[in-house]
Amino acid sequence: MKEIFQRFNKNKELFTLALPGFIWFLIFSYIPMFGVVIAFKKFRINGSFLKSLVTSKWVGLDNFKFLFKSSDAWVITRNTVLYNLVFIVLGIVLPVCVAIMVNELLNKKLAKFYQSAMFLPYFLSWVVVSYALFAFLSPEQGYVNGILKGMGKEGVSWYSEPKYWPWIIIIMSQWKGIGYNTVVYLAAIVGIDKSYYEAAMIDGATKWQQIKYITLPLLKPVITILFILSIGKIFNADFGLFYQLPKNSGALYPVTNVIDTYVYRGLMTMGEIGMSSAAALYQSVVGFILIMISNFVVKKIDNDNALF
Repeated sequence: MKEIFQRFNKNKELFTLALPGFIWFLIFSYIPMFGVVIAFKKFRINGSFLKSLVTSKWVGLDNFKFLFKSSDAWVITRNTVLYNLVFIVLGIVLPVCVAIMVNELLNKKLAKFYQSAMFLPYFLSWVVVSYALFAFLSPEQGYVNGILKGMGKEGVSWYSEPKYWPWIIIIMSQWKGIGYNTVVYLAAIVGIDKSYYEAAMIDGATKWQQIKYITLPLLKPVITILFILSIGKIFNADFGLFYQLPKNSGALYPVTNVIDTYVYRGLMTMGEIGMSSAAALYQSVVGFILIMISNFVVKKIDNDNALF
């Protein structure tokens, strides 16, 4: 105990800086964790929350059967995993390329303008983005159909044609998130010691060789950490992207229905809070297992770039 107090006194400034974050995680992440028992109960409101939690009937794994025994289980799992695999790959490749290009711009004021312009969509909600997209894809008055009709072609009923939406969802997802991810990688690039590039230029290295042998290798730790963390969210989907963007169109369910939207619709239909809690617990447990497996694999390949 004495050693703990000595360590605290030695690093009290760092502990003080970490205190707000610790309190936030304690209140909003760790204390609510006892609510996972709802996933194993048929939760019914009966007075206060704690009283309802205690008096609700235990049902074991019945809430999980909603996900696994449903006829849509394969579709929602396939959509969730495949979309996230694409998002993980593009969420690394595109921001890294854009960050390198922005960093190489000689006009730094122009570089800041591009960076701010790309970052702006990140702050827009999917509700706003969905209406902006609707202005382009509206079957009656959309800009795209207006162009098609002006070219003598028939308009497309975008919100009832599933074949177009995997591409639309992927494009819109990257458009909205590329600015934030670019800033992360750009910050890492700016932190690289300039003497490496100076030495490379003296040796006659081209710009591409500098990127290949200096920038990318030094970005590897950041890329690896973000990759491992993103693997943990492979069973989670951005609700706004898959619910708001397609306007909850039933015709698009085969390509837009994911675990999160399926649970939400089930909750709105049946009002089973235990079922939604079971789905959230399932996603969290699977995500944790995937993070541990990914970190184990990375640790075996390159121990220095592992999370722990």
